[in-house]
Parts: sequence; C-alpha cells; structure tokens
Amino acid sequence: MQSLQSNALEPTRSELARLRPAERVRRLVPVYGLPLLTIALIIFFSILLPDTFPTALNARSIMSDKAVIALLSLSAMLPMIAGRIDLTVGYGIVLWHVVAITLQVNYGFPWEAAVACTLAGGLFVGLVNGLLVEIAQIDSFIATLGTGTILYAIANWHTGGRQIMGLLPKGFIAINATWIGGAPIGAFYVLIIAVVLWVITERLPLGRHLYAIGANPKAAALNGIPVRAYVIGVFVASGLLTAFTGVLLASKLRIGQSSVGLDYLLPALVGAFLGSTTIKPGRVNVWGTLVGVIILAVGISGIQQFGAAFFVEPLFNGATLVVAIGIAGYAQRRRSAVRRSTDPG
Repeated sequence: MQSLQSNALEPTRSELARLRPAERVRRLVPVYGLPLLTIALIIFFSILLPDTFPTALNARSIMSDKAVIALLSLSAMLPMIAGRIDLTVGYGIVLWHVVAITLQVNYGFPWEAAVACTLAGGLFVGLVNGLLVEIAQIDSFIATLGTGTILYAIANWHTGGRQIMGLLPKGFIAINATWIGGAPIGAFYVLIIAVVLWVITERLPLGRHLYAIGANPKAAALNGIPVRAYVIGVFVASGLLTAFTGVLLASKLRIGQSSVGLDYLLPALVGAFLGSTTIKPGRVNVWGTLVGVIILAVGISGIQQFGAAFFVEPLFNGATLVVAIGIAGYAQRRRSAVRRSTDPG
C-alpha cells in the first residue's frame, strides 16, 4: 500500500531540536509569518491612527462585521481539505438569508421553523454538490459554480430585485444582536465552530482521513478510506455551515435582498487560501484560515480609516487572493521537492 503522509510543511519538534537558533527561526518564519505580519499591521495602524484604530469600538466592529466572512471561510475550507472547492458558499448565502426572512415575513413561519428549514436547505444543496462531484464525476469548481448560479437565480427570481422586509421576532434578531461580555455573539459562533472543526480535523481519525484524501485520493482509497462518502460528507457540512451563516446574515441585516451576499465569496475564498500558508503551511487548516480572515479585516479596517476609495476593499481582497494562491503553490512545490529528496527509493 502507498503511505499516507502529511502534506503540511511545519517542522517537527525533533527537527527543530537539531537546528541552530538562526536556522530554527528560518524554519519557523513560514509557519508563523502571517500571524506576525498581522501583529505588525495592528501596531502599524495603531501608531498612525491612535484615536480610532486601537480602540475597543474598532475591535468590536471588526468582530461583528467579519463574523460572516470567517464562518464562510471555514465553510469553504472543509471541501478544500479533501482537495475540492465549493463556490456555493458565496452564492448560497444570498439565497439562505432571503429564505430565512421570507419564511417569517411572507409565510408566517415561527423563527425557529424558518431557521430549521433554511438549515435543511443548506444540507440538501451540500448533498447535491457532493453527488455531482463524486457520483456524476463533475469537477468541483464547475459543479458548485453551476449549483451556485442556480441558487443565485432563484434568489433573484423570488425577490424580483426588491427588498423583503417586515416585523421579525426578537428571538430571531437576537441570533446576531446578542452581546456577551462586551463582544458580539457572532465572534463566539466563530470561536465555537472553529474549535469543533479543529478537534475534528486535527485530533480525530476523520480529519486525518480527509487530509489524506486531499493529498492523494487514490492512496487513501487503497488504504481503505471511503473517499466517496467522505467527500460527499464535507460538501454536506459546508452546505450546512453556509446556511447557518445565511441565517446569521439575515438576523444582522433584517431584510432579504438578492444584491447582498455575493460579495462575501471572494473574501471567504481568500481567507481559506491564506489558511494554507500559515500555521500548517502547505494545507488548509482552521487556525490558519482564521488568521487569514483577521489579516484581511485588519488591513481593510486600517485602509478604510485612512479614507480610501470604495474600490480599495475588493482590490485588496483580489490582490491578496493572487498572493495567497501563489504562496500555496510554492508551498506545494516545496513539499513535493522535500518528499523527493527524502524518499529512500
């Protein structure tokens, strides 16, 4: 059987112990470079904007505004672990926040039932994506672009380009409006889901199997891993988390409109791709993804406070995505070179 090796580039403790201090730092910089850059940006903007940037108000604003992007990035990360991509994270949130509002305003659903139906819709779309990719053998990029576009079309058809608004129950509004210890509840959603995903991906066999599939699906199958079931499963999980994020967005906006949501796709993908360049370089991971979202949030917040034009945010996100993909590609090539140099055969 072929062996299943980690495709991360982080140095082991035994490897670090053999290195001199300068070499140890050189090996650790690719692992923790992005968190260090984030800290440097925070210090930089705090010095230049002492009255507005290093404040509790700005921190709370960043946590509240970026919770949706963080959750979508984690959702996009799940299929990436298995070597797939799910573009419906951006298109789906458009439909799901509209559905959550519509069921309550137009059809009189209790907010609990509206949330449950929205989550069920996310599960169904995730299952469809998984079946298209694994059963129909359609490339995941093409399959999820197709289903995502259909979801977006349904949202436009249903709303007719108009806003859907009405009186919403306090319980539904509290999904986003609740504050705990001075922090928005959205930040706690992100933290809880991140911890759960970290435990699954880093501490359970399920996570190791998913990484094995992403590294080499044929080798994973030869080692008895049910590749098809696992890949379908990550799409279902991604669909569920996307739907939950749509509910959070609906609670935040309190209106439904098809023009809102699609602009979250690029930042979510940027966060997930950046996650493969830090903490465990060479593979997407939970904490790396959150670091990617944080550096985007810090950079954009600082730039906006300087009075940058409206187009700077998408420009920043797009440039960062290109850089992230380039770094991830370099890390992958470096990993392959290291494997070839250490392969006894």
